[in-house]
Amino acid sequence: MYNTDMPNRAELPSTGKLIRSTLLAAVAATVLLVTVVLPAEYAIDPTGAGRLLGLTDMGEIKQQLAEEAELDRANAAAAPQPEVPAATTPEPEAQEIVAETSAEPTDTAPAAAEAEAPAPEPAPRWRDEVSFTLTPGEGTEYKLTMEEGAVARFAWESEGGPVNFDTHGDGNGNSISYEQGRGVPQDEGDLEAAFTGNHGWFFRNRNDNDVTVVLRLDGDYGELKRML
Repeated sequence: MYNTDMPNRAELPSTGKLIRSTLLAAVAATVLLVTVVLPAEYAIDPTGAGRLLGLTDMGEIKQQLAEEAELDRANAAAAPQPEVPAATTPEPEAQEIVAETSAEPTDTAPAAAEAEAPAPEPAPRWRDEVSFTLTPGEGTEYKLTMEEGAVARFAWESEGGPVNFDTHGDGNGNSISYEQGRGVPQDEGDLEAAFTGNHGWFFRNRNDNDVTVVLRLDGDYGELKRML
């Protein structure tokens, strides 16, 4: 069967051409290795061409991923393997003893647990509790009638934002300011009357929204009244 003509000797490339082609191929392969393969695979860029082509960044990412994978494998190999305890079969006599013990009544356990459990703390009891809402810029005042030296326990908190307050007293020509605060969300403590008169709190809402204040009181005082 005829496919093609065989080339004659004159058509075959000479030895010099083969050597030149081989050298050119080797040079081209070396150039590709230095400018493309090494930067892209190993982040090695001796000529700087890989950085310009964006291949060095790719190689750095590959090397980082390879290092992390190797570190994960090393950590997994170094992690201690959990020991699986061998299954043991108790002796027949031991099984009978366990069965008899578990069948015995344990009426004393609940009683012991109840005896060890701490008694719940009683919830705080307040003599008075008032809740009021202040619109933006609005203020109000609550005071207690108190004798000199009397002590009232108090706790208040605001919902919707902090408030400004002034704890003060007046009466019989006397006046006093115990404490002032700006942007305070809550407070608690004892109020001791410095003299006989009215003692309490003035609250003002400086927020852009309504604020609800809850005031709780207990102790030695006569009457709780809203002044404003």
